[in-house]
Amino acid sequence: MLPCAAEDAISLGEGDTPLLKAATIGQALGVPNLLIKDEGRNPTWSHKDRFSTVAVSVARSQGARVIATASSGNAGASLAAYAARGGLECVVATFAGTAGPMLSQIRRYGATVLPLVNKMDRWALLAEAASRFGWFVTSPCHSPVVGSHPVGIEGYKTIAYEIIEQSNGEVPDWCVMPVCYGDALAGVWLGFKELFEARYIDRLPKLVAAEVHGSLSDALARGVDRLDEQEMLFETLAVSIGTPRSTYQAVKALRESSGRAVPVNNDSLLDLQKQLARSEGIFAELASVTPLAAIRELRKQKVISANDRVVAVVTASGLKDLDRSTDPSQTHQTFRTIEDAWQSLNSRQNMFG
Repeated sequence: MLPCAAEDAISLGEGDTPLLKAATIGQALGVPNLLIKDEGRNPTWSHKDRFSTVAVSVARSQGARVIATASSGNAGASLAAYAARGGLECVVATFAGTAGPMLSQIRRYGATVLPLVNKMDRWALLAEAASRFGWFVTSPCHSPVVGSHPVGIEGYKTIAYEIIEQSNGEVPDWCVMPVCYGDALAGVWLGFKELFEARYIDRLPKLVAAEVHGSLSDALARGVDRLDEQEMLFETLAVSIGTPRSTYQAVKALRESSGRAVPVNNDSLLDLQKQLARSEGIFAELASVTPLAAIRELRKQKVISANDRVVAVVTASGLKDLDRSTDPSQTHQTFRTIEDAWQSLNSRQNMFG
């Protein structure tokens, strides 16, 4: 089902991530039948590993020596890991403001990191490198954006396959994802369509794109195919999906699925991150909790009903952007004696039944 022979595959054991019932936070959002597809369990702690395994496998089989991407973090970290596994050089062009832990992760895998002040310069650099030196570029490198390399996008189909397999063939009513350029959204939709066409499932889910600046919502509302770049009215905490313009492939997937796009601001992201961790034991990147905000909004609008079966794809681990989700000035109490520790515990009555 993937565009790469098994014997050519470069793998780190990606996929088979858990699909977990999340009734506690689901009840709080108004959808008790909520499930979380936890992609933070992948080798580099994000869904991008499904893309990278295919992209790097194909690149190496075609004789590429250097593989490159423009990335704010997750894609770069993933590609760097798989390039290391496959013996390829990796270059990641990024920008000022990228989450620090992600840059550290990329460098640990041995990739060359090129932070550029102007985000658009990343694309010009990679386009020139592909033309002059034959680098295998996996990310967009032209404007307007058309998405990442199509062979890598095929890897995201496996999310759809696993959701159906782990649900014993039951199709969710909704599948909700954080969306930047729509690569994963398009790939997941392709996976569901393949299952439907092969008659493994008898219907298709509706997709929801949780976005930041609203280019998909705008395109759907106006019924257009070309997405306009939106004004960035605030600096998002969800840095992994903070683009002012998504892609046609994302609009197409939403239209074909009768889905929705929901703009999400910073207001509830930290609270939802904390709520998900404390109620379900899942620590998600800030961008990865945007589906929960989108679900809450669509439930409020009565677009999603209380009885619907909803899958939220949590795309990455909360370890990826700790510098954005934690307050560096925050301090925690240290106890000099056991008695001091007991005194603190005594103030918490719920610790003792």
